[in-house]
Amino acid sequence: MRISPSLAALGLALAAGLAAVPPARALETIELKLPLVETTFSIRLAELSDPGALLAGNSDLAELDQATRGAIGRSLVDLFNAPLPLQALDVARQVVPSPLAQQALLLLSSLGGVDGLPADVSSDTVLKVLDRAAGRGPLTMLGVLEAVPGRTASVDVGKGLFLLQRMNAQLLSAHRLLEGGTAATPAPSLRDPGPLPVRRDTLTLPVTYRPQPLEVVVIRPTQQASGRLVAISHGLWDGPESFEGWARHLASHGYTVLLPRHPGSDRTQQQAMLSGKVPPPGPAELRLRPLDISALIDAAAAGKLGLPGGLDTGSVVVLGQSWGATTALQLAGARPTSQQLQKRCSNLQDPQRNLSWVLQCSFLGAIDQAVLADPRVKAAVAVSPPMSLLFETGTIPVFQGRVLVVSGSRDWVVPPGPEAIAPMARVARLGKDGHRLVLAGGGDHFNMGSPYDQGGGPLRGLLLAWVNGAFAAGPAVAPGPGAPALLPPGGWGGDGLPLVDVSDRLASWNP
Repeated sequence: MRISPSLAALGLALAAGLAAVPPARALETIELKLPLVETTFSIRLAELSDPGALLAGNSDLAELDQATRGAIGRSLVDLFNAPLPLQALDVARQVVPSPLAQQALLLLSSLGGVDGLPADVSSDTVLKVLDRAAGRGPLTMLGVLEAVPGRTASVDVGKGLFLLQRMNAQLLSAHRLLEGGTAATPAPSLRDPGPLPVRRDTLTLPVTYRPQPLEVVVIRPTQQASGRLVAISHGLWDGPESFEGWARHLASHGYTVLLPRHPGSDRTQQQAMLSGKVPPPGPAELRLRPLDISALIDAAAAGKLGLPGGLDTGSVVVLGQSWGATTALQLAGARPTSQQLQKRCSNLQDPQRNLSWVLQCSFLGAIDQAVLADPRVKAAVAVSPPMSLLFETGTIPVFQGRVLVVSGSRDWVVPPGPEAIAPMARVARLGKDGHRLVLAGGGDHFNMGSPYDQGGGPLRGLLLAWVNGAFAAGPAVAPGPGAPALLPPGGWGGDGLPLVDVSDRLASWNP
């Protein structure tokens, strides 16, 4: 996977293989580049659905398979018929248009190209391709290729197998930890909506560091508010709407929740970028996003948001997903550093390399200005955070506030092995300081959020438990030896995804 100095790699890689063309002409031919062989083999796409028949004849490819005692045939089966690490498209469509769903095909574009396509791409086009592929059964490389318009695709089989094997290895440690743990039992008091009626408002807040004001969604109880403040930061090319279900669930239990739309990396920015109107999100957004959250806390403290009196802005919990999770970690005291970025971004063979490194490596130019901890942030929840290259977690305690990291066992965009388990294991080895890592069995990068009308999603009980615990702990919420537990034992599970707290095993974990 090619390193790019900016997020342009995401759009450009897709543009190489997917564009808005009439669907009448389907992909017919595949040019296969095989490992250790300089010859390219041309086959019909339909033949890949039955590799056994393809390799049983007298073709050069069949003779090569016989000479390798079936190794070539096994490689083709593994590459084209193994399920892609992405759940059914209906899951992605819970957050329509899914902000990172089009990256499902980044793997394909990194293996080669598709001839006969113009060099433009749209989210709708990619979703239509995935729609067609998902309609034929489980998503596989072959199924997606059959849904791609064009004439001829070239595929490097050796490179594809390497990428798939590396991706599967990055998910393996999560599966092993899940096998040895017990899923938390859903507690109705945490899972069910609270008794308080809730209202949703939107407002704009001028800020000095951006040319445009912040759009803010405010979700709060209309009566008996607790006076406690929570903020939620969305991920790359996403928006508050994907996490308003989290906010609604918290608000029904008394919390006031603020959700900013980060203008430099939201869904609107993605659409403008793909149409060629603006460049990709710049590295400065690593600094601007935490400033957005701090600006909201400042505005609430100054009474500029029209909120009822009595709101405590001196103690805040921040939640985030994906890049928003990275933002939450920054605010909780994690210090970005260029050390790992300079050392590892250029190594294409790094076994921990994953799709989120495209984002993390783009931050190198702004890393020194991104240390923006806010002392008012006493605790944080980071769901699927890109973090392995950004934060040095092996030498000193990196968080001033208590941190809960949540990672999905099927998240191939920000895989749990390198991006959650390894960093949190290093933190755990520094001593028991109260931070936690929860793995969501079957969780991917798209199915742990929740729109407003979907009840808070599978994490709602866990999020409420952590937020409740953080405020109940008061000054004791600070991490350190003997820090009290913030999660009730076994009483915060979610519907649909088994949630397992693996924190106590991390200090001795050997992947």
